[in-house]
Parts: sequence; C-alpha cells; structure tokens
Amino acid sequence: MIVVLKPRATNEDTSKVVNLARKFGFDVNISKGAEKTIIGIIGDNVYERREAFEALNCVEEIVTVLKPFKLVSKEFHPKDTIISVGGAKIGNGNFEFVAGPCSVESMKQMEVEAEFLSGLGVKFLRGGAFKPRTSPYSFQGLGVRGLKILRKVADEHNMKVVSEMMSGQDLELFEEYVDIIQVGARSMQNFRLLKKLGESTKPILLKRGFMSTIEEWLLAAEYLFHHGNDKVILCERGIRTFEKYTRNTLDISAVPLVKSLSHLPIIVDLSHSTGRRDLINPLSKAVVASGADGAMVEVHPDPEKALSDGQQSLNFDEFEATYRTSMNLHRMMEEFIWNQE
Repeated sequence: MIVVLKPRATNEDTSKVVNLARKFGFDVNISKGAEKTIIGIIGDNVYERREAFEALNCVEEIVTVLKPFKLVSKEFHPKDTIISVGGAKIGNGNFEFVAGPCSVESMKQMEVEAEFLSGLGVKFLRGGAFKPRTSPYSFQGLGVRGLKILRKVADEHNMKVVSEMMSGQDLELFEEYVDIIQVGARSMQNFRLLKKLGESTKPILLKRGFMSTIEEWLLAAEYLFHHGNDKVILCERGIRTFEKYTRNTLDISAVPLVKSLSHLPIIVDLSHSTGRRDLINPLSKAVVASGADGAMVEVHPDPEKALSDGQQSLNFDEFEATYRTSMNLHRMMEEFIWNQE
C-alpha cells in the first residue's frame, strides 16, 4: 500500500504515518520528493488497516499496489532513479557503457584496456575476478589479485570498477575494491546472497537470470530494497529460448516494459545476450532506441587469445565503432526529444 501525503506535509505528519504503520507491525519505506512524500507500507493484511490511515488528516491519497514487487514499482517511486557513482551517473537519460574483458588476466592486459576505454570516455570498467564457469576446468579468474588489479588501473584512469560477486562471504572484500557489485544471471535468485548485498553500501548491478521472468527479476531487486539497499541497476542479458544461432535471445522488449513497471535504471548486456561479436554493433542501436540507460560490452585487446568468452568479445577497433555510433545516436535522440518539447 502506498500512502501519499498532502503537499507541504511536515516531518511530524510523516512520523504519524510511520508510527501507525509500525504499531500494526508493518514495514515502512519513505520516498521524499520535491513536492510530496510517499510512504510505502508493506505487511500481511495491510489493506485491512486502510481506514486507519485514511483517517489521518495529512494523507491525500492511498494507492493500492497489486504487483508482488512494491518498493521497486513506479507506484512507489514515480520518478526514475539515477544511480550516481563518484559523479558518473546511470539512469534517466544518462546513457553509459560498462566495458572491459570477461576476465581479468594480467596487470598488463588491464592497463591497456583501461587506457583505451578511458580515452574514449568510458567511465565504468568491468572485469571478472571470480568467474562462475559452466565447466570446472575453465579459467576461474584471478580472485583477490584480479580485484586489486582492477582497482589500481581504474584509479589511474579515473574509472569506476564493476565486478561480479558470487559469495556473501566476500562482501567486505568487494566493499574495498569495487564501485558497483554485479550479481550474475546464475545468482539472481540466490536469496541469501541478495539479503547480504542488502547490507552493502555499494550499488548493485542485477542481471536477469536466463530462465527468469521479468516479475521474478523485479522481485529479486525487491529483496535488495527490502534488506536495505535501494541503489540497484537492472541488466537484461538475454534469455534462453529454442534458438540455436545465438547463445541467448536478447529480450529488447524488457527495456520499455521494465521502465513502465519500475523506477530502476536498466542497461543491456550486448555480449551475453547473443554470444556473437558480429551482432553487437547492430544491436547496440536497438538498445539505444529502446530507451535503455546503458550497455555492457566485453572488450579484449586480442579476443582470439582471451581466457574466456573470446567469441563474444570485441577488439578495440570494433568497440570504438560501436561506442561512437551508439553515443551519436543517443545524442541525436536526446536533441530530437528536447526539440519536441
């Protein structure tokens, strides 16, 4: 249930609603806008207590939220959320690339990557240090050493680190070395991990599971919110279908659909969604046109020698072409919208 307070409601008014909700044993989440305060009230049989809240003079409206996800819904937070990381922003018109190799392989590799990407204007450096691989014989990543390499080269080039965490036991380590903690597709419904990340001070990049519905994905984000972390970025990375020509099937419809349901920013993983480097450039245009807030791309100095996912990684020339085309298209769309207004 969403309780909307009247314009210019005071802190005392907010406290009245909060105290009443807690008296009934409900959870409370407050969103303060420029003009109105919105209070989300969550709990069993919450609508049976609706009249008690309607009786408060400070309450303007009560909105019923029938969706199973509450805190990440548009009803609770009508304005799009912007995630800011040291001045770099994702969401609400801020289109950014998250780029880098599938796996951190060496200091030299990452120094070359970071110099190239930062020179183009990329602010977010991705790289796997702990790798969830289907085969136990595949390269599993450099672990802690990989995180330290990422942090060092990112700091030298004024970039932000994005890397995947698989175990809640590693939270302290990721808090130290990583700016945005990624939850991979395989971990999207690892609820113990989500609960632990609810304690994190870092933004969470939540990938959609390749067999998960949009509702299940948003409920995973709800776990993060419910346990204390409201800094969430969604990432569509393709779903598994009967199609064999691509690694996964890019669900581009997820972008506008999620934006109609949730206030969270959403980016698209162009590499995992198809598993083919030749499709990344053309699909990047579709991602921009769909209204996404960014794109994730695997980039490697020499994809043929990559220790993981070389077949879906772009070389530097390929990524530069994709990056420039995408950013130019985004600017053109922004100018068109601005002129229409």
